[in-house]
Amino acid sequence: MTDRRNFDTLTPEFRLKINGQELPLAAKSDLVSVKVLEDVGAMSMFNLTLPCWDNAEMKVKWIDDDLFKEGNVVEIEMGYRDNLERLFRGEITGLEPDFPSEAPPMLTVLGYDLRHRLMGRCKTRAFLNMKDSDIASQIAGDYSLSPDVDDTRVTLDYVLQHNQTDFQFLYERAERIGYEMVVSDRNLHFRERQNQGGSAVILDREVELLDFNARLSTVGQVEEVFVKGWNAKDKARVVARSGIGDERRMGGTASGPAGVREAFAGTGMMTVDLPMLSQAEADELARARFGELALRYIEGQGVCIGRSDLRAGHLVEVQGLGRRFSGIYYVTGTEHTFRPNSGYRTTFEVRRNAT
Repeated sequence: MTDRRNFDTLTPEFRLKINGQELPLAAKSDLVSVKVLEDVGAMSMFNLTLPCWDNAEMKVKWIDDDLFKEGNVVEIEMGYRDNLERLFRGEITGLEPDFPSEAPPMLTVLGYDLRHRLMGRCKTRAFLNMKDSDIASQIAGDYSLSPDVDDTRVTLDYVLQHNQTDFQFLYERAERIGYEMVVSDRNLHFRERQNQGGSAVILDREVELLDFNARLSTVGQVEEVFVKGWNAKDKARVVARSGIGDERRMGGTASGPAGVREAFAGTGMMTVDLPMLSQAEADELARARFGELALRYIEGQGVCIGRSDLRAGHLVEVQGLGRRFSGIYYVTGTEHTFRPNSGYRTTFEVRRNAT
């Protein structure tokens, strides 16, 4: 957790560079807002909004400026006077001018992290005798990205990428086994979902947390998951099971699956048929599917004073919400917004598998 006593939260600031150069003062003075959006299931993106009409010259401005040319590299930091942290590095991919009839013309500049490059052409190819982590490393190298991968341990005889972009394919491989596929700077991370251990940002309802709502639901929670498939090579059926105790509880006293067993014993089971080639692969898929279902036990959204250390894929500890809803949550998405007129705010989405 960042110690807020070491910086002044009354002085929010941001820093934006394009191709390594600070945003010119004229553009910074025009700025209406800067946003950075992160999501564990999508590309990170930014947008900045500024007026695009010069009243003195009576002509458009910024729209045709090379400053906002597609492909330019954008770096964004947010925070406070003594504590700025980088939230985004990516490339400009689009412009959206808006000329309404009853308001000043505005320009929105958009961009994504380098995962957008993986969204190019669709490919069909096979990977032989490789782990998913090996496949991720190979694809990272195809785009001159540095691979930072967690070993997926299971070697797969045959994996087909069928008419998919590299982003779609790699995201699907990650989701299948409960992993995340993230890009930071020029590093491609293919890693286990970070919903366990590590330090957490602390948000207290009486201090940083401005708004929070959550929903606990046993719908979709199951006591166990069975994964069934057919091993064509050995001509044998493959079955794997994952159940209560495998969900790696995030604090609390009872997980979602355990709550289902206590309240509705005998009603919670899921059977999934998936293609697979080994028992080890089936075991991995069962654990991942069960863990993902459990993680949807509690879902919430909140708003807090701007926190540049509150990031998608990390943990947050929410305090002051009572015994059942206080505790550690896994952050699935964030929106960091800086407005010169109103300061810095962070909106976030979270999940939790226990109370």
